[in-house]
Amino acid sequence: MVNNISILGSTGSIGTQALDVADNLNLNVEAITANTNIKILEEQVRKYEPALAVVFDESKYSLFKSNLADTDTKVSCGMEGLIEAATIENADLILNSVVGMVGLMPTIAAANAKKNIALANKETLVAGGSLVMKAVKDNKVALYPVDSEHSAIFQCLQGCPDNKALKRLILTASGGPFFGKTLDELKDVTVEQALNHPNWDMGAKITIDSATMMNKGLEIIEASWLFDMPADKIDVVVHRESVIHSMIEYSDNSVLAQLGVPDMRIPIQYAITYPNRFPSPVQQLSLTDYGKLTFFEPDYNAFKCLRACKQAIDRGGLCAAAANGANEVANKLFRDGKISFLDIGDLVMDAMLRQDNIQAESVEDVLAADKAARDYVMRNI
Repeated sequence: MVNNISILGSTGSIGTQALDVADNLNLNVEAITANTNIKILEEQVRKYEPALAVVFDESKYSLFKSNLADTDTKVSCGMEGLIEAATIENADLILNSVVGMVGLMPTIAAANAKKNIALANKETLVAGGSLVMKAVKDNKVALYPVDSEHSAIFQCLQGCPDNKALKRLILTASGGPFFGKTLDELKDVTVEQALNHPNWDMGAKITIDSATMMNKGLEIIEASWLFDMPADKIDVVVHRESVIHSMIEYSDNSVLAQLGVPDMRIPIQYAITYPNRFPSPVQQLSLTDYGKLTFFEPDYNAFKCLRACKQAIDRGGLCAAAANGANEVANKLFRDGKISFLDIGDLVMDAMLRQDNIQAESVEDVLAADKAARDYVMRNI
């Protein structure tokens, strides 16, 4: 049973819900980190009294440290601080919910420090999957998925027979705010429309990723690493109600699904308490309230990001790292009003196709591919 937890990205959507779970389970919060939001981070420090608090943005460090001068919490900053939070001695579990490639090095550091990891930072596996899984295997630590889709698969796999007999993984997708729209209809969509997700309350970056379906493409890559499944055995189905979080199919064609209301506290709590379950504050599911559940094929033509991610898997090597890096920049450029919605998919696809499909031998290889993709996007906006 986990008693002490370190939360990377504690001020974000997943991080704040993880703190709700920690409250519910009476866990000690050993370390917390944020990117720039020192106001909320300070409030969290004063409530949870962690041993360590980290602000990634080094320009915020002096003010943040000064604000906490009356506390016993150690304050740090930057990547060095993130890695310190990921390897802090007393933590039983590191929950990584930072956004983007910044999560890669802390994840590997946590594994090398023999820490079990609850992973909500999908970019870590997308860009550096081979390195992360090697570190997890070499250090004999556990990697628990927090994304609702991967947690659903993980939960369904608890009933897996000795001979495995796994035939297919089926990831569900909400379809985001633009489900059913054609490519032509997506030309002039606004940032405000893209941020209006019908089911989930998430951060801005992941909400845009859901609108472009890049999020689901990243999840295909992540699932391939987590569950050692080839891409051709991972399917996507659009399920608008977000009640079925994902499914697995066995060789006898039976399908198991994990259901629940759209609330991230269920997968967060399961990653912390696995293999046990405890009461949670999440609303009980009533299928009769929904009445019906619907399923559709995704539109790979209208949502180019999804297609780019599948091609990245087929090409292999560092292509997924390039797709992810290009998307991180393009996503932000769209949110800043500098490119159109459809430009995101074009830039991701082009940057991915420019990347040679060589294997990552080190973190530096991943970072180089990531930088090359980001530079390409900035040269071609």
